[in-house]
Amino acid sequence: MTPSPSSLHVEAPQPGPSPFRKMIAVASIAAGVQFGWALQLSLLTPYVQTLGVPHAWASFIWLCGPISGLLVQPIVGYSSDRCTSRFGRRRPFILAGALAVTLAVFLIGFAADLGHALGDDITRKTRPRAVGFFVVGFWILDVANNMLQGPCRAFLGDLAAGDHRKTRTANAFFSFFMAIGNVLGYAAGSYDNLHRLFHFTETKACDVFCANLKSCFFLSILLLLVLSLIALVCVNDPPITPRCGGDNNNEGNDAVPGSPFTCFGELFGAFKGLQKPMWMLMLVTAINWVAWFPYVLFDTDWMGREVYGGNVGDKAYDSGVRAGALGLLLNSVVLAFMSLGVEPLGRFVGGVKWLWGIVNVILAVCMAMTVVITKAAQHERHFNGVAVGSPSHGVKAGALAFFSVLGVPLAITYSVPFALASIYSSTTGAGQGLSLGVLNVAIVLPQLVVAALSGPWDALFGGGNLPAFVVGAVAAAVSAVMAVVLLPTPKPADVAKVSTLPAGGFH
Repeated sequence: MTPSPSSLHVEAPQPGPSPFRKMIAVASIAAGVQFGWALQLSLLTPYVQTLGVPHAWASFIWLCGPISGLLVQPIVGYSSDRCTSRFGRRRPFILAGALAVTLAVFLIGFAADLGHALGDDITRKTRPRAVGFFVVGFWILDVANNMLQGPCRAFLGDLAAGDHRKTRTANAFFSFFMAIGNVLGYAAGSYDNLHRLFHFTETKACDVFCANLKSCFFLSILLLLVLSLIALVCVNDPPITPRCGGDNNNEGNDAVPGSPFTCFGELFGAFKGLQKPMWMLMLVTAINWVAWFPYVLFDTDWMGREVYGGNVGDKAYDSGVRAGALGLLLNSVVLAFMSLGVEPLGRFVGGVKWLWGIVNVILAVCMAMTVVITKAAQHERHFNGVAVGSPSHGVKAGALAFFSVLGVPLAITYSVPFALASIYSSTTGAGQGLSLGVLNVAIVLPQLVVAALSGPWDALFGGGNLPAFVVGAVAAAVSAVMAVVLLPTPKPADVAKVSTLPAGGFH
């Protein structure tokens, strides 16, 4: 086989597999990353509204997630493969990502204080300078998270050195620490007295909710920096060395090997060779993420507004947001346990595509149940004003059950589409790496659409979160039917060809 131009430039050492303790050190970084990501999911949409951003526009800030997933991850991954730093291929990117997270958290946590120092009137509803600091910090945080995850996963692959058993174990470690980070993040977000550990966080411009957010993020960056430092110091990352004479073969090329242009050239070129199964998988995945992303955007905001009946900034809303963080904690616990049962459940129901279809029905029912829970909470408040900020045990139980049950379809969403992509790519001869990169496009593009349209769509129907949730319910039902009808059933021999089942995520 003729080597590609990019392979003429660098030569990576091929040591034997590293000890598990080194893999655990690198995989543990996922706990720090996911701690911060859990705080983003549970607290930042409510927080930005306390700074004066209308609900209809809050979703636009989340456009960074899919954009950075579409652009930053491929560029960072491609660049780290070819990095010739004497500190190694992965470590410079991990260090840069950790430092960028620290900067982002500072901007987000102190946005209100920085805005007030530069002239924001804290008695007014909208504080434009604080919003500016928040948006910059939020976008840096999303970019930094994507800078960290790709090189960490690639570093684990380097340490496994082609050993399939250690590769599977390393991915299991990474998923385990992601679950740990989720639990820590949602637990911190649900606790309302965390700011007492850091008395300086509550200021004239930063109320108790804001101070709790600061405190949560302080703990997250402390955890991330400690774990990153341990991995960077204790785990060796051998540098790659340029091969002599490679540059002369590529003079005059517009897209130099190792550049972002080459990266996206290879990614978009992969579309030309896609077979029908991959196209169908991408279509079902795209519709499925139209269902999921309203939940990602507005889960805790729904608890604060519709379930607890609060308005942004008041006590009832804050109580609802913390209850939503508790719901996300329960969701993570169910997700962790359910992830262990994907393979046996797939065999029990007749195949993974049937499993995906069944859990998408569960997703549709759960999203539709938000209407029932909301109407029950509104009915209580109509006849009893005391229910504002303190819904009945039945309503609370229904809302927390909604979060918990969604852990079941979420576990399948994090595994089955990626496993099917690996299977389909192995049967057609396509590279798994490029096939998974193409599948990522089917995840982030729907997120861009939902983030851009869900806020105005909700406003069109009078505000609140139910219109976007109803769209999510319809999309989930459609994706359930499509998964069963359109996707080909993988043959047992094709499944056996795939040595690992990659896992996905929101980033």
